[in-house]
Amino acid sequence: MATSLSRQLPPRGRPRNHPIDYVVIHVTQEHFDDALAVFQNPDRQTSAHYLLRSADGHIGQCVREKDIAWHTGNPDYDNRSIGITHEGWVNSTAWFTEEMYASSAALTAAVCARHAIPLDRTHILGHNEVPSATHTDPGANWDWDHYLELVRKVRTER
Repeated sequence: MATSLSRQLPPRGRPRNHPIDYVVIHVTQEHFDDALAVFQNPDRQTSAHYLLRSADGHIGQCVREKDIAWHTGNPDYDNRSIGITHEGWVNSTAWFTEEMYASSAALTAAVCARHAIPLDRTHILGHNEVPSATHTDPGANWDWDHYLELVRKVRTER
């Protein structure tokens, strides 16, 4: 279960005509606490729905799913997606722990079930795959095959 983390940005309610169609996977390029501080700073104008810690897979919820998070750099995708951010650096596999993958997969499976999002790479995508993306995360070290296998396994077990 996710721990709620307070934010300083005003919530942006998601209009009903913006169904949630995507889960966007991010990597922070920061430590968990530093990323949380960025999300809590309104001057930074960035946020994500969830933030996961590498060491133990702890999930913090930063923005309610019914609200829009500023996480992709593309307003259309922000309006229609849930952002899941992972502690770590794209150039180091050491941050992508099995605990984090498992926790994130369970979260992604639950989000997809709540919003009827298909469990495929068209709908579960990396930040770098968002049109007009200027970021490279989650990067080449993110194990998409393993991750989607875990997401589908969790979904099947429910």
